[in-house]
Amino acid sequence: MRVGTGRFAVLLAVLALMFAACSQSTASSAPSSSTAVASEQPSESAASSESASPPPPTPLPANESQAKPGDVTIRWYCCLGTGDAPEQVTVERKVADDFNASHPGIHLQFEGYVYAAAADALSVQLGAGSGPDVVGPVGVGGAERFKGQWLDLQPYIDKAGIDMSQYPESTVKLYNAGGEGQLGIPYAVYPSVLFYKADMFKEAGLKEPPHQWNSTYTMPDGSTRPWDYDTVREIAKILTVDQNGHDATEAEFDPTKIAQWGFEPQRDDLRQTGAYFGAGALLGSDGKTAQMPEPWVAAWKQFYEGIWTDHTSMTGAQFQTTDLNPAGYPFCAGKVAMSTNYLWSTYCLEDKTTGTDWNMAATPAYKGKTTAAFNADTFRILKTSKNPDQAFEVLQYLLANKDLLELYGGTPAIESQQDAHLEKVFGAYSQKPDWKVAKEGINFADVPNFESYTPAYSQTFDIILKYGTKWQTTPGLNLDTEISAMKDEIQAAWDAS
Repeated sequence: MRVGTGRFAVLLAVLALMFAACSQSTASSAPSSSTAVASEQPSESAASSESASPPPPTPLPANESQAKPGDVTIRWYCCLGTGDAPEQVTVERKVADDFNASHPGIHLQFEGYVYAAAADALSVQLGAGSGPDVVGPVGVGGAERFKGQWLDLQPYIDKAGIDMSQYPESTVKLYNAGGEGQLGIPYAVYPSVLFYKADMFKEAGLKEPPHQWNSTYTMPDGSTRPWDYDTVREIAKILTVDQNGHDATEAEFDPTKIAQWGFEPQRDDLRQTGAYFGAGALLGSDGKTAQMPEPWVAAWKQFYEGIWTDHTSMTGAQFQTTDLNPAGYPFCAGKVAMSTNYLWSTYCLEDKTTGTDWNMAATPAYKGKTTAAFNADTFRILKTSKNPDQAFEVLQYLLANKDLLELYGGTPAIESQQDAHLEKVFGAYSQKPDWKVAKEGINFADVPNFESYTPAYSQTFDIILKYGTKWQTTPGLNLDTEISAMKDEIQAAWDAS
């Protein structure tokens, strides 16, 4: 899982549309300074080198300990998700060396590439028959790029006597939803909540959102409504205010001068935006036909209307503006009253920008069913591992290592460990948010996960990103036509793959 990519992903896609260029699907950060300089000041030999292949990526430094005669070497490959930051690599290398010091007969070798190069490099290794043993941390999307190549862990789980009931059922199902066995053991989870600003609700004369899941909401007139996206849409208009103090329900409201927005959905990826309305998958049951899940279609239409009709959500241009959105998510800047997002988005919640009055509530329901889009990381073993028993011993060690879990910023999937972890995390904030909302939200995870496998996975992501950017930057579109066109384009990519 990669965090904080929303605004950068939109920016990259906008550039792709402007220049009609094909973009890479998993770009997650701005170009490095050296790349920027090179593009501004081409060398005299640039023209002659345009057709040359780019240099191979530089691998991450391996751990220092050396294998002893007779050792079984297990290769740990990083970083299809998080883990590539220099400070993370330092800890990962130490974890590998610590394992080697305490597990005679097995030599754990840490290796890998930075996130931007890791997937392609792993593809090359697998194509050459020289793949690693253990891969991670890796999220659902990173793993689905290599669908069919992961080892079913159930026999090893049974042999080791691992009690899978210690994990929330939703997290266990996440790793066996594809019909290939139990491909992962729950490890680091990132549940969703509705973040909100209590002071904005108070100023608008509104009750705060419910902290109980599958709850109701009391409107200003005293009526009780289901806590769903229809209710959120109504109160978001009241919470959207222009520079003259008029809210979006008033005739005097000026949508060109908005000072505060009522609701921001998670918009890094249209699949995520849709998953908050309900779990679904783009791939039909026949394994070849593209489909648009009905809850996702409803979510996309409300997202689009929220931008261009209700004006309760930012336009794409506003979302990219660093004045309004300096940290990647505008809720962090104190400009938004409500926002659905993952627990990892707390990285940008600071007193000086967000204020000290933010809290967490349950995500709303759609048609009576509540879903909280879900991110999760774990470690997996490749089918091609020549030493799966030793690889599973390594996997168990990595899953149990507290330094790694803290390094990756995840909430422990083991329920008995969650309270202490969340108390520690949120104890650093000056206010005390109701973190138990996030813990309970794990039970509402989207299964199947929105990142589930599709053919032409990277190309599908590019298409989704293109349409998401178009909808955020272009008013007056017919969303039924747009969604149909996106479906056809995805299908064509699959048919050609």
